[in-house]
Amino acid sequence: MNIVGSKPWKICRLGIARTFQIVRPFREMTVFENVMVGASFGADRSDVMNNALTAIKIVGLSGKEDVPAGRLTLADQRRLEIARALATKPKLLLLDEVMAGLNPTETQQAMLLIDKIRKIGVTIVMIEHVMQAVMNISDRIVVLDHGEKIAEGKPQDISRDQRVIKAYLGEEYA
Repeated sequence: MNIVGSKPWKICRLGIARTFQIVRPFREMTVFENVMVGASFGADRSDVMNNALTAIKIVGLSGKEDVPAGRLTLADQRRLEIARALATKPKLLLLDEVMAGLNPTETQQAMLLIDKIRKIGVTIVMIEHVMQAVMNISDRIVVLDHGEKIAEGKPQDISRDQRVIKAYLGEEYA
């Protein structure tokens, strides 16, 4: 299936959702209202409100439903973006740099959230530069260098791949 050039709502209805590297919630809208936007575009629109509340619960924002998104911390805004995507009931979730700007504790929490999402049956494709996260939560890694694939495999294999070491750490480490 080729989705290039497709309207975002059509892609969403196919069961594909994504987050963006730079969070852009609707700042004046509440957490609940933000997630309702996602839920209203999902493949399963029969119970929009329940989809939104379930997504909020999954990401750990319960109790903050009435908080304007602009007042959330960066970590909570990232969770909000994931909740908005989850509310569409995706089969495939694309995560773009969800750990950028997070401190170590927040990164650990994000890793636990991603694992939780995987366990409920959502396939995740992640673009990420936080190696701790990539190595600890990935089943399979594809490494790009200047847009070209240089390695693919299990985390333990990737960590020993000389092309990866050279590309990311330099000649002296290879």
